[in-house]
Amino acid sequence: MIQLTNSQARQFLLLKHGLLGEYQFAGKQGVLDFVRQVGCIQYDPIDVCGKNAELVLQSRIKGFTKNMLNELLYQDRSLVDYPDKNLAIIPVEDWPYFERYRQAAREHAKRYPEMEALIEQVRAYIQDHGALSSDDLKLDGNFAWQSAIHWSSGNNSTRSVLEQMYSTGELIIHHKKGTRKYYDIAGKYIQPTLLNAPEPLESELEHHKWRVLRRIGAVGLLWNRASDAWLNIWGLKAEQRNEVFRLLLHEARIVAVAVHQMKDILYCRLEDLPLIEAVLQKPASKWRCELIAPLDNFIWDRKLINELFGFDYTWEIYTPAIKRKFGYYVLPIIYGESFIGRAEVIAERKAGTLVVKNIWYENNIKPTKQLRTALNNCFRNFALFNGCDRILINSMD
Repeated sequence: MIQLTNSQARQFLLLKHGLLGEYQFAGKQGVLDFVRQVGCIQYDPIDVCGKNAELVLQSRIKGFTKNMLNELLYQDRSLVDYPDKNLAIIPVEDWPYFERYRQAAREHAKRYPEMEALIEQVRAYIQDHGALSSDDLKLDGNFAWQSAIHWSSGNNSTRSVLEQMYSTGELIIHHKKGTRKYYDIAGKYIQPTLLNAPEPLESELEHHKWRVLRRIGAVGLLWNRASDAWLNIWGLKAEQRNEVFRLLLHEARIVAVAVHQMKDILYCRLEDLPLIEAVLQKPASKWRCELIAPLDNFIWDRKLINELFGFDYTWEIYTPAIKRKFGYYVLPIIYGESFIGRAEVIAERKAGTLVVKNIWYENNIKPTKQLRTALNNCFRNFALFNGCDRILINSMD
């Protein structure tokens, strides 16, 4: 059992995520390295000041541009859009580990024999025209269908069929235009050795171990309790999770961490021990100020963040406007090893202006000159990331 102070636990998490000290990741290779480290980053199409996956990367990758992620996904094909923790982006080499989900989608499709003729129409269209979206082809018949994986398709027959073919792995997302997805045959872009690889982990227990270990690595420290960090791991109830943690501890693949004045034990991956030892020997000195994405891996478990950092964050995008405490799309602000507040930031791209609509500091935070300077630098970098050359700050009080 490793013993950490609250400050040491915070530093470990921030260093693990590349949010404290000098930038650990840089450029396009840094994007790939970070995604491989965390396993997946969540995708969300809403773009107020950058999409969620882009926001995750801009806070960690020195010199990050949105085009870097686009190239890795749709030119290099080193990354791929695929459901992991909900809609996500994963390294393409992890494709085989999700074969059980594709197989489940194939079995699910057997309940809809009428779909096969529609699938043939899609294949023929792609053969003749290339990648397509649900608006490019009107399929014969009115077919409504519920996906085995994650979508409810309503009454759009084409979308239903495309999503089914995506669920089985026959199609992948070729590219996106705004929120519109264009699909093409997966075999054109994923090497056969990956595309047709058998399920590497045959038993559900081994699969659960792989996914729990991966999620612990994605966050850095996690507890064995109900958490949003376990979302979309099929069949992982409390009983299964307890057994997985017992086995991972027994196999010395995870290490128990006790944090001063925290009731619950946390766990980290064995390979992250050197980083904990580094924190114990010498605390990080250089502070950074960064805006954090609403679905950032770092804050997947909001209760854990509240216990460790004393920061209570709710993404209020789905909260009725009258009930919001802050705003529609509000980003947490990290400075040093603390959350110092949150900001509502809007990129008005046509005007080339980044509008900082409001900043709410935490109650114990005084906006010193040093903090304001760091925050101004943060907004300058954020404006550059959003292609804006002007910043309008409504309030910094």
